[in-house]
Amino acid sequence: MTPRRLVIVVRADPVICGHSGEARNLAEVALTRGFDDVRIVTWPLDLLEASGLPLKPLDTVLPYSPGITVERPGPIGGYKIPDGRYTAGLVGRLVELFTDGTPTVALSLYLHPHTTVVAEAMRVARATGLPVNVTTIAEAVGSDVTELVRSAAETGQYGAAASLLATYLEQDLCLAVSQYTKDMIVESAAEVDAALGTSFAAQCVHRVGISYPAIDSSAYLDLDEEHTREVLEARGLERGGYVLYLSRLARAKGVDDLIRAFASAEGCQDLTLVIAGRGPQEQELRELAAGTDAADRIRFFNDVGDDEKPHLMTACAAYALPSRPEPEFTETFGIALVEKALAGGAPTITCDTGGILEAIGDTAVIVPHADPSALATALNVCTRGLDEAEAEWWRDRARERAMRFDRVAVFDRLFESLDARVRA
Repeated sequence: MTPRRLVIVVRADPVICGHSGEARNLAEVALTRGFDDVRIVTWPLDLLEASGLPLKPLDTVLPYSPGITVERPGPIGGYKIPDGRYTAGLVGRLVELFTDGTPTVALSLYLHPHTTVVAEAMRVARATGLPVNVTTIAEAVGSDVTELVRSAAETGQYGAAASLLATYLEQDLCLAVSQYTKDMIVESAAEVDAALGTSFAAQCVHRVGISYPAIDSSAYLDLDEEHTREVLEARGLERGGYVLYLSRLARAKGVDDLIRAFASAEGCQDLTLVIAGRGPQEQELRELAAGTDAADRIRFFNDVGDDEKPHLMTACAAYALPSRPEPEFTETFGIALVEKALAGGAPTITCDTGGILEAIGDTAVIVPHADPSALATALNVCTRGLDEAEAEWWRDRARERAMRFDRVAVFDRLFESLDARVRA
């Protein structure tokens, strides 16, 4: 059988990002689908640490299966090249992988810089005259559009936006992680078209498909009760004794609204609020929490590992992700919400922000964003107002819906789309 390779270019572990987990999940499934060489090509650890991105502690990152190789090419060039040295390293390594004749699928998550890097590597690979047998997939995850295409358009830098859109549409298969994300791409492309007289929006409508994030359901189902007890005990928690937030600590996540709501919720007076994650707003949130009447009942965990996460989710009294739209980021799907649904346990409270309803449908309690009062009411209901039958109803419906995002099903649908595109 001819060897097959899958190369995924992404911000991989230890970055705290749902799409680093998505890359891992697609890589794991690829091993069961005829790919005998699976590689995740990503950034060096020292660069990630210097970047300011929220990172998991390295000792909490679960190992990849044998057969998955994580490559972190080093920079090319010296101090006279202040930018671009690391992308040069990525391009160089991809050229090597693309020119050895192995049938390869190259998947990039985040249009810039990852799809840009793949496109440049493909240009160079073809120019070498060496055998190139590569099919490319580009997946727009949302923030690459909000931070680049939208910001370029807003500042009148339409050339930068056009460059990104053209690179995206060069790929063999163009994907977005939700319908909301595709709509945002088309809207931004239309703005570029109006300024430059281009036709990007029509191309995006026709070319961009939807591929929801791939989630490992097996990590959240049938959790060992004894292990859950051990995780809670190590953290000083009790089942049903805490409200949980577990995601990045960024302004768009609405954690400040949650802190205010928790402090005012009468039904939460004997509960703890656990805020688990890292991010740019951490210190500001700690200071906010310290100034509330509930200061002694709000705890921050910035070292939660992949193994702990499902157990913290399944045992909480309520899980809250009150995400809100912000200029720099709007939730384009809500991977953590699906993970919580798979883990079971108490209901989830969230907002109709961005693509969140595509993730959870009508299986969570929805409150208006940026409304701590409504959030406090929802906390009271979810932690005190549901009987077991009602809680079970929420739990079972949420898990049933979440299973549609299982990594095997997502992988198979993705490659069916790729095969159809190649045949066309």
